[in-house]
Amino acid sequence: MITIRTSWLTLMLAGLSAVLTTPLAAADEPFPDRWQFTAGLGAADVPLYPGSDRRRYLALPAFSISYGRFFLGNAPGASSAPGAGLGVNAYQDSHWRLGALVSGDFITPRKAANDPHLHGLGDINSTARATLFASYTLDWATLRTNVSTDIGGHGEGTLAGLDLEGRYRPIERLTLSAGPGMTWASGPYMRTFFGVDAAQSAASGLPQFQATSGLDAVHFSLGADYRLTTAWNLMAHASLARLRGDAADSPITETRSQNSYALFATYRF
Repeated sequence: MITIRTSWLTLMLAGLSAVLTTPLAAADEPFPDRWQFTAGLGAADVPLYPGSDRRRYLALPAFSISYGRFFLGNAPGASSAPGAGLGVNAYQDSHWRLGALVSGDFITPRKAANDPHLHGLGDINSTARATLFASYTLDWATLRTNVSTDIGGHGEGTLAGLDLEGRYRPIERLTLSAGPGMTWASGPYMRTFFGVDAAQSAASGLPQFQATSGLDAVHFSLGADYRLTTAWNLMAHASLARLRGDAADSPITETRSQNSYALFATYRF
């Protein structure tokens, strides 16, 4: 339920995307020629930056606008979407959903001024990303994957994610979900977020560190979606994530645990 991006925002948005979209099994008309709107607001408790042991608390909007196969907002069927953006559902049936998304960061991924531990490392700027996503649903289980790459030229590389989500409905209005996932990161992404070059080492006092591509994080997601009315939904999501490989071993990383929590209320028009 949660690349894709190992950042807190990605992990939270992945769970949100499932709430803002119609289940595949109920999609008798895959691409309806009418406008559909969802809007809402939520609160999140997340790491300050990837690898941080400090937290930040945010109020975040949730939105989704679609017409036919095109949508603006959170990506339906994506596993760990890099955020909300402009996308297209290329194909959809009772089991499969395939599509593409162009998105951007809502918030700057890392600012050196926010934590003394980052002194001398420089900022990581917001960027734009292009994503291909796919999902396969069979009964109560959904397998999701996507591949996302930096198209904004900020050295944030490519990420790929794989998630398995199971769903259970104890009562008609309540849907519970849970499942594991993992994220792979390319060399440029790892160097930007977890590497320390010679200039950064001299400025920060941290040892040089060459971060390379590989498994970046594993996570387990938990979600609950309660339908108050035909229009109103309440959603709770938790992602229990742990950095792996060079992301875990980097001197930038203060803790391997990167958990995030969110609550949202949404309204369908």
